[in-house]
Amino acid sequence: MKEKRNIHELIVKEEPHLNEILDPEQVSKFKEFTNELRDTWTKKQMFRTKTEMEFSVLNDAKYPTNAAKYWQCVREQNTHMENLMQLSFDARKNDIEIKQQQKELEEETDALKKELIQVEIDQKIYGKASMQLVAAHRMREVTEWSNFKKIYNDGTFDDKNVDTHQLISYKKVMKNRQNTLTPGSSQPEVFNVLGQMQSIERIEEERKALGHESKKAISETPKPTYGKQG
Repeated sequence: MKEKRNIHELIVKEEPHLNEILDPEQVSKFKEFTNELRDTWTKKQMFRTKTEMEFSVLNDAKYPTNAAKYWQCVREQNTHMENLMQLSFDARKNDIEIKQQQKELEEETDALKKELIQVEIDQKIYGKASMQLVAAHRMREVTEWSNFKKIYNDGTFDDKNVDTHQLISYKKVMKNRQNTLTPGSSQPEVFNVLGQMQSIERIEEERKALGHESKKAISETPKPTYGKQG
C-alpha cells in the first residue's frame, strides 16, 4: 500500500519549476533540504497536543469539575468528528476532480492547455496529501478526547444531559473569576461577574423553592420563573 502523506515525490517533481521563482543557488539549497523538508512537513504540529488539551483547554479555572471537563471533551470531540466528515467529502470531490482532469489531459491537444491541466492536477495531488495529514490529526484529537472522557467520567454526574451539572460548575467558575477581581478591575468586568453570580444564586433559590436539589437535572417542562440561564 502506498504511504499516505508522503510528499517527497511531490517536492522532487516540483523542484525544476522552482527556477521560475527562486535563484539557481536557492534551488540548489532547496534540493539539499528535500528530505529535511519532508520530515518537517510530516511532523509539524497540527491542532492541540495532549498536553495542551489537558492544561489549556481543560484548565481548572474554566472547567472546575469533572462534569465540566467531560462535557467540554464532548464538544471538542464532536467538532473534530464533524470536521473530519467534511474533510472526507472534500477529499472525495478532490479525487473525482483529479480523474476528470486526467481525462481532460488525455483528450487535450493544445500544448499550453495540457501544461495548465497538469499544474492543476499536481496542485490537487498535493492538496490530497495535505488533506490526509489533516485527517490523521483530526482522528488523533477524536481519540484523545475519547480518552479524556473516560478519565473524567467518574460516575458522579449525569453524562446524558449537559444541563444537569452546569449550575454547580458555573458557580465555581464565577467564584474563580470573582477571586481574580481587584480594585483595578473595570466596571463592566465587575458588573458581569457579580451579575452572573447573583443570577446563579437566585436560580438556586428558585429551584430549592420548587423542590429541586441543585445537583438534579432541570425538568424538561419549561418553568417561566427560571428565566434564561446566562
